[in-house]
Amino acid sequence: MKRVFTILAITGLLLFGAAPKAIAQDAANTEQVADDTEAKTFHQELKQRFIEGGPFFMGIVLVALILGLAIAIERIIYLNMATTNTKKLVNKVDDALASGGVEAAKEVCRNTKGPVASIFYQGLDRMDEGVDAAEKAVVGYGGVQMGLLEKNISWLSLFIALAPMLGFMGTVIGMISAFDSIQAAGDISPTVVAGGIKVALLTTVFGLIVAIILQIFYNYIISKVDSIVNNMEDASISLVDLLVRHKK
Repeated sequence: MKRVFTILAITGLLLFGAAPKAIAQDAANTEQVADDTEAKTFHQELKQRFIEGGPFFMGIVLVALILGLAIAIERIIYLNMATTNTKKLVNKVDDALASGGVEAAKEVCRNTKGPVASIFYQGLDRMDEGVDAAEKAVVGYGGVQMGLLEKNISWLSLFIALAPMLGFMGTVIGMISAFDSIQAAGDISPTVVAGGIKVALLTTVFGLIVAIILQIFYNYIISKVDSIVNNMEDASISLVDLLVRHKK
């Protein structure tokens, strides 16, 4: 999964590195068709607003979006790979315990991917020490697997909080620039004030858009983690019941 995250991050940074060229070209095209009355496409409008918002804060917000998406996609891939059909696994372990004993059940867990199979293996590995030791191993290793499921999610929440904050900071700086323009001109003119206020509002809008996009991914990831954890807990109870039944 680290390789997946690295590839996604590098891809995002390469896309961001190529963005200035595309933005510069789009700016030139925008100047050439300034008098054209045809409606712009959504993509063209987005690029134009990005340019008008200023390269510094808009660039930082874009980096937050790229890194946030990289983390979100890496987590989604990991969680989908960690999803296991727990009922099927429990039935396989039950059949293996009945036919081949603990070693056969451990072999089933070794050949099955996901945190549930790993937890089962740890419990079966302590079976010779008694059911209580096996249950403690299941509970302890369950906490380890839960930590792996939640890995890097805190960074995603950081970018969700950071994006609108950067947008608001751009808003404040834009307003300061507008008041500086008023002071320099010595007159409150809409033309003088409009530029700074426009930049201020654009940074806020883009920061909120990034936060909304990442928040949707965040909620999906959290719901996926909760679902896997619930399956882990149910499967752990089923495993302990199996161990008690086959111990007799």
